Amino acid sequence: MDQVDTKKKVLIVDDEPNVRRLLHSILSKNFEVFEAEDGRQAIEMANTQKPDVVLMDMMMPKMDGLTACHMIKNDPATKSIRVIMVTAIGFELNVKLSQQMGASGYVTKPFLSEDLLNKIAQVLTVA
Repeated sequence: MDQVDTKKKVLIVDDEPNVRRLLHSILSKNFEVFEAEDGRQAIEMANTQKPDVVLMDMMMPKMDGLTACHMIKNDPATKSIRVIMVTAIGFELNVKLSQQMGASGYVTKPFLSEDLLNKIAQVLTVA
């Protein structure tokens, strides 16, 4: 079997190109990586690419991450996709809102590559 076929898919959603590039470089060794720059693109990509995990920025133009997460988790076609919110704001309220919108995890920027990879592994092992 081809190794690419066994790679899990990760969708990076962030309006900052530098953040997308950084995440792509961290993840591309272990995952098949896709990118979107706002919540609307995230929903389209979730439907077309069926990623295993979405790394979703909270504050973006056009559609914020919480709204996009909620829409992904409430669509029967995409509800099984795990969403990890990635944001610069680590308020407890945001963690609670993320959970209410269906997010499987929460990572605060700046983060260590190892912590991010551990969080992805953690949500992928939860059935």
